[in-house]
Amino acid sequence: MDQEVTAGRDGALLVIGDVVTDVVARHRGPLAAGTDTAAAIRTLPGGAGANVACWAAYTGCADVRLLGRVGADAAAWHERELVAAGVRPQLVIDASAATGTVICLVDTGAAAERTFLTDSGAALRLEPGDWSDALLDGVARLHLSGYLLFTEPSRELAVTALAAARARGVPVSLDPASAGFLARLGVDRFLAFVEGLDVLLPSRDEACLLTGLPDPADAAAKLSRLVPLVVAKAGADGALVARAGSAPVRIPARPAVARDTTGAGDAFTGAFLSALLAGADPEEAAAHGCRAGADAVGRVGGRPPHPRGGS
Repeated sequence: MDQEVTAGRDGALLVIGDVVTDVVARHRGPLAAGTDTAAAIRTLPGGAGANVACWAAYTGCADVRLLGRVGADAAAWHERELVAAGVRPQLVIDASAATGTVICLVDTGAAAERTFLTDSGAALRLEPGDWSDALLDGVARLHLSGYLLFTEPSRELAVTALAAARARGVPVSLDPASAGFLARLGVDRFLAFVEGLDVLLPSRDEACLLTGLPDPADAAAKLSRLVPLVVAKAGADGALVARAGSAPVRIPARPAVARDTTGAGDAFTGAFLSALLAGADPEEAAAHGCRAGADAVGRVGGRPPHPRGGS
């Protein structure tokens, strides 16, 4: 991984989002319904918010903080993994719910496509009581995982954190996170929230869903009339950077051999935000995001390797 981007000197990145346990099952070809399908299975730390934080730290941001909620069952393990990745975790331990779990079914064919079965558990039980304005002390950017918007308590927390950040002049970014959950939430409800953002980082499919437009470039341009900077992630087609309704700039992808696409978008987001904090312009930051995404798909799971070696 190219780590030429160094951390900015003007403050930390605070990520608020999900911390979950990923059970990754890599199989080849269609699942055999009603019987066995051979698979290689690993249990790994994950969660979109946590993945973004880890990739931001890995790509050079020296001060990355994470607010998340976990169950007592796996809290110590997740904290160790985050600290080893260079992240400063602020984990709320939920007394009533287990840590969220996602089963990732990964087809090991050429596309390395994945399907998620999600039990959010404690992850989306973050609530306004878990927030303190002091969490913004020393913070230069706030990033929200879109998963926060999909339950009432965590959505209230996101609204509270966004208002606090805007009062301090801290720019806020958000990744919509899931086209499936987004469709169930409702496009209008989502767009009402994002009007307060500075940066939106949808996938190509999410951008099209949010606008009703079939072309991702048109969709990114339309969204950038609502949010000043929109960066649409397009996987093997790179990314689109749109500002204030203008025609998007296309950023090419980096060549990669895909083993597992889990977390590729999170890797992009983490590296993109790290580069912005280091002073890069959005197009340059998106190029760093594409580089991280290419690295991510060559690994199993959604996290980068630990900075000092290891998995």
